[in-house]
Amino acid sequence: MAIKQGDVWRAWRFYQLNWILIALMGAVLAASLALTSFRIGLPGLIVTFGFVAIYAGFAHANARSDARRDPQVMFVLGSTAQVVLITALMTPLTYVAGAAGFPLQDANLLAIDRALGLDWRGYLDFVNDRPLLAACLSYGYTMIRWPIFAIPVVLAAAWRFQRLQEFTLAFAVALIVTTAVSALVPAIGVFQQIGLDPADFVNIDPRAYLDQQRDLGPVRAGTLRDLDLLSLAGIVTFPSFHACSAVLYAWALWPVWWARPVAVLANGAMLASTPVDGGHYFIDLIAGIAVAAMAIMAARALGQRIGKQQMPQGEPLTAAESGSGRRPQAVNQTST
Repeated sequence: MAIKQGDVWRAWRFYQLNWILIALMGAVLAASLALTSFRIGLPGLIVTFGFVAIYAGFAHANARSDARRDPQVMFVLGSTAQVVLITALMTPLTYVAGAAGFPLQDANLLAIDRALGLDWRGYLDFVNDRPLLAACLSYGYTMIRWPIFAIPVVLAAAWRFQRLQEFTLAFAVALIVTTAVSALVPAIGVFQQIGLDPADFVNIDPRAYLDQQRDLGPVRAGTLRDLDLLSLAGIVTFPSFHACSAVLYAWALWPVWWARPVAVLANGAMLASTPVDGGHYFIDLIAGIAVAAMAIMAARALGQRIGKQQMPQGEPLTAAESGSGRRPQAVNQTST
Protein backbone atom coordinates (compact mmCIF):
# COMPACT_ATOMS: atom_id res chain seq x y z
CA MET A 1 0.00 0.00 0.00
CA ALA A 2 1.16 3.56 -0.58
CA ILE A 3 2.22 5.56 2.45
CA LYS A 4 -0.34 8.24 3.17
CA GLN A 5 0.18 11.68 4.63
CA GLY A 6 0.12 11.39 8.39
CA ASP A 7 1.88 8.01 8.61
CA VAL A 8 4.85 9.63 10.30
CA TRP A 9 2.54 11.27 12.83
CA ARG A 10 0.87 7.94 13.62
CA ALA A 11 4.24 6.20 14.00
CA TRP A 12 5.39 9.03 16.27
CA ARG A 13 2.21 8.59 18.32
CA PHE A 14 3.06 4.89 18.65
CA TYR A 15 6.61 5.87 19.65
CA GLN A 16 5.26 8.08 22.45
CA LEU A 17 2.98 5.30 23.73
CA ASN A 18 5.94 2.94 23.81
CA TRP A 19 7.72 5.37 26.12
CA ILE A 20 4.82 5.06 28.55
CA LEU A 21 5.27 1.29 28.69
CA ILE A 22 9.02 1.72 29.13
CA ALA A 23 8.42 4.15 31.99
CA LEU A 24 6.21 1.55 33.69
CA MET A 25 8.97 -1.03 33.24
CA GLY A 26 11.39 1.38 34.88
CA ALA A 27 9.00 1.84 37.79
CA VAL A 28 8.77 -1.92 38.26
CA LEU A 29 12.56 -2.21 38.31
CA ALA A 30 12.87 0.67 40.80
CA ALA A 31 10.27 -0.96 43.06
CA SER A 32 12.02 -4.32 42.78
CA LEU A 33 15.33 -2.80 43.82
CA ALA A 34 13.65 -1.00 46.72
CA LEU A 35 11.92 -4.14 47.98
CA THR A 36 14.84 -6.55 47.55
CA SER A 37 18.55 -6.58 48.30
CA PHE A 38 19.53 -6.30 44.64
CA ARG A 39 21.75 -3.37 43.67
CA ILE A 40 22.84 -2.08 40.24
CA GLY A 41 26.35 -0.74 39.88
CA LEU A 42 26.69 2.96 39.11
CA PRO A 43 29.21 2.71 36.21
CA GLY A 44 26.90 0.48 34.18
CA LEU A 45 23.95 2.76 34.91
CA ILE A 46 25.86 5.84 33.78
CA VAL A 47 27.04 4.26 30.52
CA THR A 48 23.68 2.71 29.64
CA PHE A 49 21.43 5.61 30.57
CA GLY A 50 23.89 8.10 29.11
CA PHE A 51 23.68 6.32 25.76
CA VAL A 52 19.88 6.25 25.93
CA ALA A 53 19.65 9.90 26.94
CA ILE A 54 21.85 11.04 24.06
CA TYR A 55 19.97 9.05 21.43
CA ALA A 56 16.51 9.89 22.76
CA GLY A 57 17.46 13.54 23.25
CA PHE A 58 18.66 13.96 19.68
CA ALA A 59 15.55 12.16 18.38
CA HIS A 60 13.28 14.55 20.28
CA ALA A 61 15.28 17.61 19.25
CA ASN A 62 15.15 16.55 15.62
CA ALA A 63 11.40 15.97 15.81
CA ARG A 64 10.78 19.44 17.20
CA SER A 65 13.11 21.33 14.88
CA ASP A 66 11.54 22.92 11.80
CA ALA A 67 14.96 23.21 10.17
CA ARG A 68 16.37 19.73 10.86
CA ARG A 69 13.30 17.50 11.08
CA ASP A 70 13.97 14.16 9.41
CA PRO A 71 11.72 11.16 10.18
CA GLN A 72 14.49 8.69 9.49
CA VAL A 73 16.80 10.34 12.01
CA MET A 74 13.97 10.63 14.54
CA PHE A 75 13.07 6.98 14.42
CA VAL A 76 16.57 5.50 14.12
CA LEU A 77 17.81 7.36 17.18
CA GLY A 78 14.61 7.18 19.20
CA SER A 79 13.83 3.53 18.53
CA THR A 80 17.41 2.46 19.24
CA ALA A 81 17.21 4.28 22.56
CA GLN A 82 13.95 2.52 23.37
CA VAL A 83 15.15 -0.99 22.59
CA VAL A 84 18.44 -0.51 24.47
CA LEU A 85 16.56 0.83 27.49
CA ILE A 86 14.04 -2.03 27.39
CA THR A 87 16.94 -4.48 27.50
CA ALA A 88 18.68 -2.56 30.29
CA LEU A 89 15.52 -2.51 32.41
CA MET A 90 14.43 -6.09 31.87
CA THR A 91 17.77 -7.90 32.17
CA PRO A 92 18.20 -7.13 35.89
CA LEU A 93 14.55 -8.01 36.37
CA THR A 94 15.35 -11.53 35.12
CA TYR A 95 17.71 -11.79 38.09
CA VAL A 96 14.98 -10.61 40.46
CA ALA A 97 12.70 -13.22 38.90
CA GLY A 98 15.37 -15.88 39.32
CA ALA A 99 15.54 -15.11 43.03
CA ALA A 100 11.86 -16.00 43.49
CA GLY A 101 12.97 -19.44 44.58
CA PHE A 102 10.39 -21.65 42.93
CA PRO A 103 11.49 -25.29 42.45
CA LEU A 104 13.63 -25.98 39.41
CA GLN A 105 11.65 -27.52 36.57
CA ASP A 106 14.45 -29.16 34.56
CA ALA A 107 13.13 -32.68 35.09
CA ASN A 108 9.68 -31.70 33.86
CA LEU A 109 11.02 -29.82 30.84
CA LEU A 110 13.18 -32.78 29.84
CA ALA A 111 10.21 -35.10 30.29
CA ILE A 112 8.12 -32.93 27.95
CA ASP A 113 10.87 -33.08 25.32
CA ARG A 114 10.99 -36.85 25.54
CA ALA A 115 7.20 -37.14 25.48
CA LEU A 116 7.27 -35.15 22.23
CA GLY A 117 9.84 -37.56 20.81
CA LEU A 118 12.57 -34.89 20.68
CA ASP A 119 16.07 -36.28 21.15
CA TRP A 120 18.23 -33.46 22.53
CA ARG A 121 21.35 -35.62 22.95
CA GLY A 122 21.07 -36.84 19.38
CA TYR A 123 20.83 -33.25 18.14
CA LEU A 124 23.83 -32.22 20.25
CA ASP A 125 25.95 -35.06 18.83
CA PHE A 126 24.81 -34.27 15.29
CA VAL A 127 25.95 -30.64 15.60
CA ASN A 128 29.15 -31.40 17.50
CA ASP A 129 30.22 -33.98 14.90
CA ARG A 130 30.10 -31.32 12.17
CA PRO A 131 32.60 -28.57 13.05
CA LEU A 132 31.57 -26.21 10.25
CA LEU A 133 27.90 -26.46 11.17
CA ALA A 134 28.73 -26.01 14.86
CA ALA A 135 30.79 -22.90 14.09
CA CYS A 136 28.02 -21.38 11.98
CA LEU A 137 25.43 -22.04 14.67
CA SER A 138 27.67 -20.64 17.39
CA TYR A 139 28.03 -17.46 15.38
CA GLY A 140 24.28 -17.41 14.89
CA TYR A 141 23.72 -17.64 18.64
CA THR A 142 25.58 -14.36 19.16
CA MET A 143 23.30 -12.59 16.67
CA ILE A 144 20.80 -11.75 19.40
CA ARG A 145 22.62 -8.48 20.14
CA TRP A 146 23.18 -6.83 16.78
CA PRO A 147 19.66 -6.71 15.30
CA ILE A 148 18.49 -4.35 18.03
CA PHE A 149 20.78 -1.80 16.41
CA ALA A 150 20.33 -2.90 12.80
CA ILE A 151 16.54 -3.16 12.73
CA PRO A 152 15.91 0.57 13.41
CA VAL A 153 18.34 1.49 10.63
CA VAL A 154 16.88 -0.93 8.08
CA LEU A 155 13.23 -0.14 8.80
CA ALA A 156 13.82 3.61 8.90
CA ALA A 157 15.70 3.42 5.61
CA ALA A 158 12.66 1.66 4.13
CA TRP A 159 10.24 4.19 5.68
CA ARG A 160 8.62 1.43 7.74
CA PHE A 161 8.25 3.58 10.83
CA GLN A 162 5.13 1.94 12.21
CA ARG A 163 6.59 -1.56 11.78
CA LEU A 164 9.59 -0.30 13.75
CA GLN A 165 7.37 0.81 16.61
CA GLU A 166 5.38 -2.41 16.46
CA PHE A 167 8.64 -4.31 16.76
CA THR A 168 9.68 -2.19 19.75
CA LEU A 169 6.41 -2.95 21.52
CA ALA A 170 6.54 -6.66 20.67
CA PHE A 171 10.14 -6.84 21.92
CA ALA A 172 9.12 -5.26 25.23
CA VAL A 173 6.04 -7.44 25.68
CA ALA A 174 8.02 -10.60 24.88
CA LEU A 175 10.69 -9.71 27.44
CA ILE A 176 8.07 -9.00 30.09
CA VAL A 177 6.31 -12.31 29.49
CA THR A 178 9.48 -14.42 29.37
CA THR A 179 10.74 -12.82 32.57
CA ALA A 180 7.47 -13.41 34.41
CA VAL A 181 7.19 -17.02 33.24
CA SER A 182 10.84 -17.72 34.09
CA ALA A 183 10.12 -16.83 37.72
CA LEU A 184 7.45 -19.54 37.84
CA VAL A 185 9.33 -22.12 35.73
CA PRO A 186 13.01 -21.73 36.64
CA ALA A 187 15.54 -24.10 35.11
CA ILE A 188 19.30 -24.32 34.71
CA GLY A 189 19.49 -26.21 31.42
CA VAL A 190 19.75 -29.59 29.86
CA PHE A 191 23.52 -30.18 30.15
CA GLN A 192 23.34 -30.32 33.92
CA GLN A 193 20.04 -32.19 33.96
CA ILE A 194 21.39 -35.17 32.03
CA GLY A 195 24.86 -35.00 33.56
CA LEU A 196 26.94 -33.77 30.63
CA ASP A 197 30.02 -31.56 30.77
CA PRO A 198 29.88 -28.99 27.93
CA ALA A 199 33.68 -29.08 27.75
CA ASP A 200 33.47 -32.63 26.38
CA PHE A 201 31.90 -31.29 23.17
CA VAL A 202 34.82 -29.56 21.53
CA ASN A 203 32.92 -27.94 18.66
CA ILE A 204 30.18 -26.40 20.81
CA ASP A 205 30.53 -22.92 22.30
CA PRO A 206 28.77 -23.23 25.68
CA ARG A 207 29.74 -19.82 27.11
CA ALA A 208 26.16 -18.57 27.28
CA TYR A 209 25.05 -21.71 29.09
CA LEU A 210 27.99 -21.51 31.50
CA ASP A 211 27.28 -17.84 32.20
CA GLN A 212 23.72 -18.77 33.12
CA GLN A 213 24.93 -21.62 35.29
CA ARG A 214 27.41 -19.26 36.97
CA ASP A 215 24.77 -16.67 37.89
CA LEU A 216 21.50 -18.52 38.44
CA GLY A 217 22.73 -20.65 41.35
CA PRO A 218 24.08 -17.70 43.39
CA VAL A 219 20.97 -15.65 42.57
CA ARG A 220 18.73 -18.41 43.91
CA ALA A 221 21.03 -18.87 46.93
CA GLY A 222 20.96 -15.15 47.75
CA THR A 223 24.70 -14.62 47.35
CA LEU A 224 24.56 -12.64 44.08
CA ARG A 225 22.85 -9.30 44.53
CA ASP A 226 25.29 -6.76 43.01
CA LEU A 227 24.50 -6.40 39.31
CA ASP A 228 26.55 -4.74 36.58
CA LEU A 229 24.41 -3.78 33.59
CA LEU A 230 27.39 -4.20 31.26
CA SER A 231 28.12 -7.81 32.20
CA LEU A 232 24.80 -9.47 33.04
CA ALA A 233 24.13 -12.85 31.47
CA GLY A 234 20.83 -14.23 30.30
CA ILE A 235 19.48 -16.52 33.02
CA VAL A 236 16.11 -17.32 31.47
CA THR A 237 15.72 -20.92 30.29
CA PHE A 238 11.96 -21.29 29.81
CA PRO A 239 10.71 -19.70 27.57
CA SER A 240 13.81 -19.18 25.44
CA PHE A 241 14.25 -15.52 24.62
CA HIS A 242 16.73 -16.46 21.90
CA ALA A 243 13.96 -18.38 20.13
CA CYS A 244 11.58 -15.52 20.78
CA SER A 245 14.06 -12.99 19.38
CA ALA A 246 14.69 -15.04 16.25
CA VAL A 247 10.98 -14.84 15.39
CA LEU A 248 10.67 -11.15 16.32
CA TYR A 249 13.72 -10.13 14.29
CA ALA A 250 12.64 -12.07 11.20
CA TRP A 251 9.11 -10.64 11.45
CA ALA A 252 10.40 -7.09 11.89
CA LEU A 253 12.56 -7.25 8.76
CA TRP A 254 10.17 -9.21 6.56
CA PRO A 255 8.55 -6.18 4.85
CA VAL A 256 11.98 -5.14 3.50
CA TRP A 257 12.48 -7.51 0.59
CA TRP A 258 16.26 -7.20 0.38
CA ALA A 259 16.65 -7.93 4.11
CA ARG A 260 14.59 -11.12 4.00
CA PRO A 261 17.40 -13.55 3.03
CA VAL A 262 19.69 -12.20 5.75
CA ALA A 263 16.86 -12.26 8.30
CA VAL A 264 15.96 -15.86 7.48
CA LEU A 265 19.58 -17.08 7.47
CA ALA A 266 20.76 -15.26 10.59
CA ASN A 267 17.68 -15.89 12.69
CA GLY A 268 17.37 -19.46 11.48
CA ALA A 269 20.94 -20.05 12.68
CA MET A 270 20.13 -18.41 16.02
CA LEU A 271 17.09 -20.61 16.47
CA ALA A 272 18.96 -23.78 15.50
CA SER A 273 21.86 -22.96 17.83
CA THR A 274 19.73 -22.29 20.90
CA PRO A 275 19.42 -25.93 22.11
CA VAL A 276 23.16 -26.60 21.94
CA ASP A 277 24.95 -23.32 22.65
CA GLY A 278 22.32 -22.20 25.15
CA GLY A 279 21.67 -25.61 26.68
CA HIS A 280 17.94 -25.17 26.10
CA TYR A 281 15.27 -27.85 26.02
CA PHE A 282 13.28 -28.02 22.81
CA ILE A 283 10.16 -27.06 24.73
CA ASP A 284 11.94 -23.80 25.63
CA LEU A 285 12.07 -22.97 21.92
CA ILE A 286 8.44 -23.88 21.36
CA ALA A 287 7.39 -21.66 24.26
CA GLY A 288 9.62 -18.82 23.05
CA ILE A 289 8.10 -18.96 19.57
CA ALA A 290 4.62 -18.90 21.12
CA VAL A 291 5.51 -15.84 23.21
CA ALA A 292 6.84 -14.07 20.11
CA ALA A 293 3.63 -14.82 18.20
CA MET A 294 1.55 -13.45 21.06
CA ALA A 295 3.68 -10.30 21.31
CA ILE A 296 3.44 -9.72 17.56
CA MET A 297 -0.34 -10.06 17.64
CA ALA A 298 -0.56 -7.56 20.49
CA ALA A 299 1.70 -5.08 18.68
CA ARG A 300 -0.21 -5.47 15.42
CA ALA A 301 -3.54 -4.92 17.21
CA LEU A 302 -2.31 -1.65 18.71
CA GLY A 303 -0.82 -0.66 15.37
CA GLN A 304 -4.16 -1.14 13.67
CA ARG A 305 -5.90 1.02 16.26
CA ILE A 306 -3.34 3.79 15.89
CA GLY A 307 -3.58 3.47 12.11
CA LYS A 308 -7.21 4.55 12.31
CA GLN A 309 -6.41 7.77 14.15
CA GLN A 310 -6.63 11.04 12.27
CA MET A 311 -3.76 13.50 12.36
CA PRO A 312 -4.73 16.81 14.03
CA GLN A 313 -4.69 19.89 11.84
CA GLY A 314 -1.40 21.76 11.96
CA GLU A 315 0.59 18.82 13.27
CA PRO A 316 4.12 19.13 11.76
CA LEU A 317 5.17 15.49 12.12
CA THR A 318 4.19 14.31 8.66
CA ALA A 319 6.34 13.01 5.86
CA ALA A 320 5.11 15.74 3.55
CA GLU A 321 6.08 18.48 5.97
CA SER A 322 9.34 17.01 7.26
CA GLY A 323 12.35 19.24 6.90
CA SER A 324 14.41 16.67 5.04
CA GLY A 325 12.21 16.59 1.96
CA ARG A 326 13.85 13.33 0.90
CA ARG A 327 10.85 11.09 1.14
CA PRO A 328 9.37 9.89 -2.14
CA GLN A 329 5.76 10.91 -2.77
CA ALA A 330 4.52 7.34 -2.71
CA VAL A 331 6.21 4.18 -1.57
CA ASN A 332 4.58 0.85 -2.39
CA GLN A 333 5.04 -1.56 0.51
CA THR A 334 4.13 -5.17 0.80
CA SER A 335 1.69 -6.23 3.44
CA THR A 336 2.78 -7.97 6.59
